[in-house]
Amino acid sequence: MFEHIPAYPGDPILSLNEDFQLDPRPNKVNLSIGIYFDDAGKLPVMDAVRRAESALLDAIGPRSYLPMSGLPLYRETAQALVFGANSEARAAGRIATLQTIGGSGALKVGADFLRRYFPASQIWISDPSWENHRVVFEGAGLTVNTYPYYDEETGGLRFADMIDMIGRLPERSIVLLHACCHNPTGVDLSTAQWAELVPVLQRRRLIAFVDMAYQGFGAGLEEDAACVRMLADADIPLITANSFSKNFSLYGERCGALSVVCKDAGEASRVLGQLMSTVRANYSNPPTHGARLVANVLSDTSLRASWEAELATMRERILAMRGMIHAGLAGRVDEVMRARYVAQRGMFTYTGLNESQVERLRNEHAVYVLRSGRMCVAGLNARNADYVASSIAAVVSGA
Repeated sequence: MFEHIPAYPGDPILSLNEDFQLDPRPNKVNLSIGIYFDDAGKLPVMDAVRRAESALLDAIGPRSYLPMSGLPLYRETAQALVFGANSEARAAGRIATLQTIGGSGALKVGADFLRRYFPASQIWISDPSWENHRVVFEGAGLTVNTYPYYDEETGGLRFADMIDMIGRLPERSIVLLHACCHNPTGVDLSTAQWAELVPVLQRRRLIAFVDMAYQGFGAGLEEDAACVRMLADADIPLITANSFSKNFSLYGERCGALSVVCKDAGEASRVLGQLMSTVRANYSNPPTHGARLVANVLSDTSLRASWEAELATMRERILAMRGMIHAGLAGRVDEVMRARYVAQRGMFTYTGLNESQVERLRNEHAVYVLRSGRMCVAGLNARNADYVASSIAAVVSGA
């Protein structure tokens, strides 16, 4: 009955990570998968999360199903983190927020919602974008297009081309934007560029869909959400997906949220109801444990202060690793290639390595980056940064 079904080719990131696990070489370095590791090369358990989990274990109780929309305190605290405690849209009840199964689940629920209520709309994603963006939106039945974004020659942003294309899109088109720490390039819009983009979205009557998977890993929690708040204040039809996988180091708990900013509270209520209908058709309701951890940390003054301090340390360590590899490449590669390690930000950098260089890096030096040349800077540490820099220099020079 199933003999006609082809083999799944595998996800390029997860498949590469599996290859890394099987590599017996002791000097191997995994810079492929988007996970934050500490300087010991370990996945950290944040102290605030540990304390919140200990408290939950001391008060074990019944675990009934959550509502389709999720844990109320989680939804409230997630919304405040994304839009700001003093958001006018929040105060007016204009934001529909629900708990999702990770940021990917938020994208999926948002994609299904848009396909149902905007069937004629197509979506535009950056060139390049996270590989799964296309998979999720095409899987929902949306036509996926791209807008200019990354400049291969400079390692920067093609902003003029980007703004020109977005300014010519049909009304009600959906534009997927990265709030901060663009995946995969690490190239972000400046505050001034966001301010220039806002009136274009308004004039063309476009729907902004913002993916914010790395809040706190760019410039800071408030700074990284500034573009979302700018869009909300501009009354642009706005959908935002956010994730707590990275900034809480809760990858396996799949904690995310989806928010839709509406015209008024009545509209938000109707939208929330239809989002819940979409959830019911997918997975009925979200899980409890991770949501309780996040909600308890964000709502407790002491735990939140501890979490914010540790997140700042993680952000600063990434910056330090960028500085180390930038210094290690001095005089060994051209300055345009070298500069991107400090010009780009967040967990990822587009190294400028081509496919053959990436292959040599993996085969000859046991350093794993994606075929596109994307490196997860968070996989570097004080012990391997110089080795990685030397390995990159070797494949670039052809040595």
